[in-house]
Amino acid sequence: MAKAELFQKDIPKEERVFYYESEEDDPIKTDEQERKEKVLLPEGYEYIPKNPFVRLYSRCLFGIFWIFGQWYERHYWKAKFYGREKLKKARGTGYVMYCNHTNPFHDVFGPALAADKRIYTVISPVNLKIPGIGPILPMIGGVPLGVTDTEKKAMNDAVDTRLVKQKKCLVIYPEAHVWPYATTIRKFPAGGKSFKYAVRNNLPVFTMTTTYHKRKNPRRTLPRMDIYVDGPFYPDPKLSAEENQEMLAKKAYESMKKYAKKNTYEYFKYVKKSDKIDSKK
Repeated sequence: MAKAELFQKDIPKEERVFYYESEEDDPIKTDEQERKEKVLLPEGYEYIPKNPFVRLYSRCLFGIFWIFGQWYERHYWKAKFYGREKLKKARGTGYVMYCNHTNPFHDVFGPALAADKRIYTVISPVNLKIPGIGPILPMIGGVPLGVTDTEKKAMNDAVDTRLVKQKKCLVIYPEAHVWPYATTIRKFPAGGKSFKYAVRNNLPVFTMTTTYHKRKNPRRTLPRMDIYVDGPFYPDPKLSAEENQEMLAKKAYESMKKYAKKNTYEYFKYVKKSDKIDSKK
C-alpha cells in the first residue's frame, strides 16, 4: 500500500496490521533506506542560510506552512491540543520537544501548532530526496542529521545557535521510525544520546504525545487526534552530562507512556512475530 494512502484514506481492517521482530523495525521505507545508502548533504550546505533573501523566503514559507497546518490539524484530523500552557514555564528560553512518531504528515505540522515559537525539526538526510517536498524541508525548519564529521559539527553549531541565541524550539522524534497510528511508546534506539542538545545548553525538555480516538462520524474509520504537551524537565547540575541525558530520556519516555494510555482507538495493530508464533502452538 502506498504511503499516502495509509495516512489519507480509510483502509480495510485486514490490511491494518504490521508484524515486527524488533521495535526498531521500520514499517515504511523509502527507496534510499531499502538500498541502505548513506545520503550526504550537498557540498557547502548551510544549516543557517547567510543570504537575507533566503532567510526571508524561509520565514514566509514557514508562515504559509503554519497557516495550512492549522486547517490540516484541526479540520482533517480533528486535533485537540492540551497542556500548551506548560510552555509558559520556559518562556524566554529555547527548549527541546520530544514527540512520538506515528504519522509523517501530522508529525510535520503538529509540533508547529503545539509549540509557542518557531520549530526546527531533526530529520534524516534521506528525507531531502523526497520528490517535491524534500528540497523545501530545510526552508520550513528541517535540520538534516550530519553524516560526516564536518556535517555533524555544522549541525551541532546550528542547533546550538537556534536554541541558545535565537531561543527557538528543537523537535526530535526519539523513536526514530514512523509506526502508523501506534498507541504505545517504543524504546528510544539511541537511548539518551538525542538529549545531548538540552543537556549541553542547560535547557528544558518538553514532550508532545499524539493519541488516537474514534470519530463521531461512523462512516470515517480514520481516527481523530488528541495531543498532549508535558514538561518542563530540566537537567540536574549535580549529574554528569551522560547521567543527565539518561535521566531526561527516562522522564520523557515515562511522560509519553503516561499520555499514551489515553489512546482509545487502535486503528492500526502491531503484532510481534514471536507472539504470533506462540499463539499458533
